Amino acid sequence: MQKANFFYPLFRPGLIFTEIAKGNAFSSPALAFMLPVLLILPPLFLWLGTGMFGWRLGSASPLYMENTVRLIISLSYFGALCIGFFGTVYIAQWMGSTYGVKKSSRAYFSLLTVVFFPITVASIAHIYPNGFFNVLILLPTLIWCMSLLYRGLPVALEIPPERGMLMSTSLSAFWEYRLAYGQSASDHLSLYKFRSMNVTK
Repeated sequence: MQKANFFYPLFRPGLIFTEIAKGNAFSSPALAFMLPVLLILPPLFLWLGTGMFGWRLGSASPLYMENTVRLIISLSYFGALCIGFFGTVYIAQWMGSTYGVKKSSRAYFSLLTVVFFPITVASIAHIYPNGFFNVLILLPTLIWCMSLLYRGLPVALEIPPERGMLMSTSLSAFWEYRLAYGQSASDHLSLYKFRSMNVTK
C-alpha cells in the first residue's frame, strides 16, 4: 500500500479493503499501528474523563472516583475490548468456512481493525463521560461500523456480495448479543459503584 496513512480507514476505506484482498493490508507501519491504538485509546480516554469531569449518570453532581477505581474500570474496559475484538475475529473466521472464504487470519484481523476504527475516533467522547452524550456519539458510530462491515467484507474476503451480506448479518447478530451482555454487565457495575459511594459516605 503506497503512501497509506493513519486516517485511510476514515476517508478511503475502499482502498484498504482492496489491499486486504490482495494481501497487502498492513504493508504500511501506520496501519500496522492501528490495532494497538484501537484497543488502548478508548480506555485511556475513559480514564482521563473520569478524573477530569467525573461520571454523570443522571445525577445533578458528578461522581468522582479514586485513582484505583478508575484504573480498574479502565483495565476492565481494555479487557472487554480485547475479548470483543479477538472474539469477533475468531467467530468471523469460523463463519468464513460456511460462506466459502479462503483467507488467512491476517485478512480477518485487517478487515475488523478497519471496521472497528471509527469506535476509536468516537471514544474521544469518553473524555466527557456523560451517559447521554456518549450514547449520542455511539449510535451513529455503530451505524458507521456496520456500513463498513457490509461494504468491506465481500471485497476484503473476496466472496460474492450475497454471501457477504449474509455473513455480515451473522456478525451483526453476534455484536448485538455482545452489546446486550455488555450493557447488563455495565448496569451491575453502575449499581456497585453507587452502593460503594453510599457506604463510604
